[in-house]
Amino acid sequence: QVQLVESGGGLVQAGGSLRLSCSASGRTSAYRMAWFRQTPGKEREFVATIRWSGGTTYYADSVKDRFTISGEYAKNTVYLQMNSLKPEDTAVYFCAGLRSVSDFTIASNYDYWGQGTQVTVSS
Repeated sequence: QVQLVESGGGLVQAGGSLRLSCSASGRTSAYRMAWFRQTPGKEREFVATIRWSGGTTYYADSVKDRFTISGEYAKNTVYLQMNSLKPEDTAVYFCAGLRSVSDFTIASNYDYWGQGTQVTVSS
């Protein structure tokens, strides 16, 4: 299957910005890509998704108007621009690919996953 690799995580102060990247090996077979995040001891949480065809996006209420997901098909890369970061945004952020039309807010529905990149927001 395709491999996804995230990058761009790091330590930032509250109110700051960070841009995450997710690169897919070869050409992705996914119809949509998404970002999830997970804190130790908690389940993986949906953040945002983008459909390759048309670029339609959808965001979790917790990040809407602060985060922006985008993609560059020619580079097999998706991005997550995170602005106005809050301490509660601290988590490991995962890139994922969905091949079906299943509910895209459910982590277990996804076919491909990256290894995750740590984002830490200090207060």
